[in-house]
Amino acid sequence: MTTKNTLADKYENEYVNLASARLGAEVIFATDDFFADKQRLIADAEPISKLGTFDNNGQWMDGWESRRRRDGGQDHAIIKLGCLGAIKAVDIDTSYFTGNYPPAASIFACASETPPTDQSVWVEIVPATDLGPNTHTIVEVDDETPYNWLRLNMHPDGGIARLRVYGVPFCNWQNKSSTDIHELSAVKNAGRIVAYNNAHYGGVWALLAEGRGINMGDGWETRRRREPGNDWIIIELGHAGFIEKIECDTAHFKGNFPDMFSLDAAYIEAGTDSSITTDAMFWQELLPKQKLSADNQHYFDKSHLNDIGKISHVKLNIYPDGGISRLRIFGKLAK
Repeated sequence: MTTKNTLADKYENEYVNLASARLGAEVIFATDDFFADKQRLIADAEPISKLGTFDNNGQWMDGWESRRRRDGGQDHAIIKLGCLGAIKAVDIDTSYFTGNYPPAASIFACASETPPTDQSVWVEIVPATDLGPNTHTIVEVDDETPYNWLRLNMHPDGGIARLRVYGVPFCNWQNKSSTDIHELSAVKNAGRIVAYNNAHYGGVWALLAEGRGINMGDGWETRRRREPGNDWIIIELGHAGFIEKIECDTAHFKGNFPDMFSLDAAYIEAGTDSSITTDAMFWQELLPKQKLSADNQHYFDKSHLNDIGKISHVKLNIYPDGGISRLRIFGKLAK
């Protein structure tokens, strides 16, 4: 596998991969995937090589690969993103595709509540861009419009290992009831990670994903702490609210779950990620220290919480280190 460059690492750390299968993304159509199944294009795991392994159609490849076109035209795939979001950059990864990668690719996007049709309005967000063998091609996107469908075009054919679509999830809170209880922290509801002191294992935004973790790599896990103190991560809620209940899930973390955890919180009207991280040292305690157990869902209602009013940000503290699969923060919307 080729090594990611600094720009790829930047977007992976700062934004959510909207094309993640973990988030619910799906490749719903491809003109052709004779050599390698289209769903591999959005797999969360990094691509691997199985050189010398053949299936009925040829060399097994970890990605989406079409047959060689003999009639002109181009191949394309339609991707349903995991949620509506503003796209900041894409990573077109041709890892292990050396003599069979497309010379170029382009991407169009659209926003639709139903699968797009020939009458749908597609907007070009990535013009035809040269690709290379066994490499990451990062293209920044200058468009604030939220999209939830993509059309990835290969010019004319070939194979792409992975497509990562880094962006900011969008949630239309105006359509949601102010009296209902919502999962304010969910990434699909525009919850996001602001900062953390360590995330040696796993992807931090998985902490806010749907469902239970599928394995120990599906969550936030820090390295073993060898000095005093504790690890932490700061979350911005998708909408400010009054907190009703909390869920902390240590699914699959058995010998490495934190001994305890607590939550600090505040309502922040304005600030940068850097200033919010500094300010978090002085936030009020929302949930005092609670014991955790291995591979278990832990629930806390209002009787466990301190009444500190409406909040927009939460700091999750773990003592002293370890892994948490999911954190869910439920509450009613605040103005």
